[in-house]
Amino acid sequence: NFLFFFQSHFISALTVVFVNSKSLSSLKIDDTPVDDPSLKVLVANNSDTLKLLKMSSCPHVSPAGILCVADQCHGLRELALNYHLLSDELLLALSSEKHVRLEHLRIDVVSENPGQTQFHTIQKSSWDAFIKHSPKVNLVMYFFLYEEEFDPFFRYETPVTHLYFGRSVSKDVLGRVGMTCPRLVELVVCANGLRPLDEELICIAERCKYLSAVGLGECEVSCSAFVEFVKMCGGRLSQLSIMEEVLIPDQKYSLEQIHWEVSKHLGRVWFPDMMPTW
Repeated sequence: NFLFFFQSHFISALTVVFVNSKSLSSLKIDDTPVDDPSLKVLVANNSDTLKLLKMSSCPHVSPAGILCVADQCHGLRELALNYHLLSDELLLALSSEKHVRLEHLRIDVVSENPGQTQFHTIQKSSWDAFIKHSPKVNLVMYFFLYEEEFDPFFRYETPVTHLYFGRSVSKDVLGRVGMTCPRLVELVVCANGLRPLDEELICIAERCKYLSAVGLGECEVSCSAFVEFVKMCGGRLSQLSIMEEVLIPDQKYSLEQIHWEVSKHLGRVWFPDMMPTW
């Protein structure tokens, strides 16, 4: 089996690297067959120096494997992993008194097989402990889910700061984002469907007081609601990207008028993005 041959040789080579590098500070092993035993070797030889670990898409690592890293590498400041490795135990390990404050945590929430992946729920108490320990952490979450798989998420206050939806996301989920993500700084929505997001955007503007970057893809928003959203957020919206085709003219604003109104509230010249003509 060539895949097994490659995997075993890769892990053997990686283990040799881990054994011989006694002061590794940064490691990126995304999309590799790294496993729990090789992570334990990493920890045994580099626990005092490791500060950055990126390991999204590592299917051979278990929650216990990444917990071993968090338990021993107390200097870890940046971590990127898949949601299936995230656990209450991991967040509590990152929140221990011995652990430095984490600066960046990226979590990829990915569904490969619609309807077949069960996503677990993280307890609010674990998030609370994590944020109490690392109050300035950037918590970045990338969602690539199907609509029916969002049920475990955004059911209570979640400390996410940067939120990216790579597939279509429902009005209901975006409404829950507004109610549960007060630390939100950046929001990117790839697609929503054909139901305008007016109420959801207004809720997000009301409750997400730190929001400074917004990108909307294949969504729909009335011009009036969009102007109100920008008015509520004001000049702190340093990045605002929305396709002209997304905006629905109404009785108050036409497409010709909207860029003047939005520019006024942003305090700078702004135009909606244009769909390429090629």
